[in-house]
Amino acid sequence: MAAIFRAAAKAKSAAILAAGLALAAVSACNTGSVLSLQPAVDVGSQTAAVPQYEGMQKLVPSNPYMTAAYPRIDEPMSESEPQQMPASETDCRGELKRLRVVYTDVQPIHEGQCGIDWPVKVSAIGGIQMKPAATLTCDMAASFAAWTSNELVPSARWRYFSGVKTIHQGSSYSCRNIAGEGVLSEHGKGNALDVMSIELNNGDDIDVRKPGLFAFRTRSFLNNVRADGCQYFTTVLGPGYNYDHRNHFHFDIKNRKSGYRACR
Repeated sequence: MAAIFRAAAKAKSAAILAAGLALAAVSACNTGSVLSLQPAVDVGSQTAAVPQYEGMQKLVPSNPYMTAAYPRIDEPMSESEPQQMPASETDCRGELKRLRVVYTDVQPIHEGQCGIDWPVKVSAIGGIQMKPAATLTCDMAASFAAWTSNELVPSARWRYFSGVKTIHQGSSYSCRNIAGEGVLSEHGKGNALDVMSIELNNGDDIDVRKPGLFAFRTRSFLNNVRADGCQYFTTVLGPGYNYDHRNHFHFDIKNRKSGYRACR
């Protein structure tokens, strides 16, 4: 009888050991809780292909019109409405087509002191995507397209041996004042665009934030972006100017009576 009990005890111990080994094996392959049957969740990594920006881009991650709680919706221009576009706007759109800008005309925007009489929504410049699409005055769209084609693309090819795939912008038209001042921002007139990063065809994503000490090629490229922009815009501000511009380049075509250009 004693022998039978000893044999049963050994069998029970072997069963417990086998169950323990099986549980350990499952736990080793699963970051979740085996006992609670919760699925594994990777909480310690971030997808490298989706850059995370701070400041302005964190507030408006994909939509430059995000204000208090609701995104702005641009309405396309109605074909049934009478077209009374000024000659200057018609000529400007001819320039956009020459520069291979992909755009749509949208309804006039009037929000208090902010607005654009004849806005265009730019989704691409040639084969270069604009993400998200930028709502601007035609003059600003033309200036930005000329800079992109004549300066940005050649600079990227010279330094990275690659074309430009996407320009990631953080703010185009947006009804707001200049930070810390009671003066209407050029964004509120559709005359400004903020660039967060430049994605190349070779897979490089060049973040505008100040590069590291030994990032010689990136620093040279961004310095050229800033310097060349002063030929096309009246204002070029970026990292190093102040804290608010630490993570983007601000371009605008503010009309100053003195003809002064702010490039910092």
